[in-house]
Amino acid sequence: MSYLSEDSYVIAATEPSDLELLRAHVGGDRQAFAVLLRRHYDHLWHTALRTSYTREDAADALQEALLSAHRTAARFRADAAVRSWLHTIVVNACLDRIRRNKVRPTVSLSGEDDVEPRTERDTIADFEMSMVIDRALFALPPEQRAAVVAVDVEGYSVADAARLLGVPEGTIKSRCARARLKLAQRLEFLRDPGNRT
Repeated sequence: MSYLSEDSYVIAATEPSDLELLRAHVGGDRQAFAVLLRRHYDHLWHTALRTSYTREDAADALQEALLSAHRTAARFRADAAVRSWLHTIVVNACLDRIRRNKVRPTVSLSGEDDVEPRTERDTIADFEMSMVIDRALFALPPEQRAAVVAVDVEGYSVADAARLLGVPEGTIKSRCARARLKLAQRLEFLRDPGNRT
């Protein structure tokens, strides 16, 4: 069996590409969009989590984004990878939700201690460290957080992040620089080895 790499996602050559699935969806195939989402759902969910302030906002924004992608698939111009197009829609939905929440704040219905089940290989220290880093990320302004997550967490180039977020490359560079400076200040205490365990 041969394999093709598409947008850092390896799929069997016998399976349709992301673009073929999107076109099949537009053409009326009722299963194509579901297959496409199964391929990229984990990435999109983690993107929503890193861009939103709460899990509820991430879930709502992701749902809105996927509905939008489903409805507007016919307008996809294929000037970027399908995964990048979906990523952009999710980030924009999260940023829209953050803006709306500033006008109309919401209260979480779940308890602060609600945590999804962890896998056995994760340790408590890893979990606590991720909470510290997440808290530092969430303290950033949404536009800076989206830029630094795209470049430093998701691994997109500055050019790709600029295209995903719809801003000039210089804006991505400056947002990342400001975000990294703020993160360095907030996480300075981790330089002490005693604070990492």
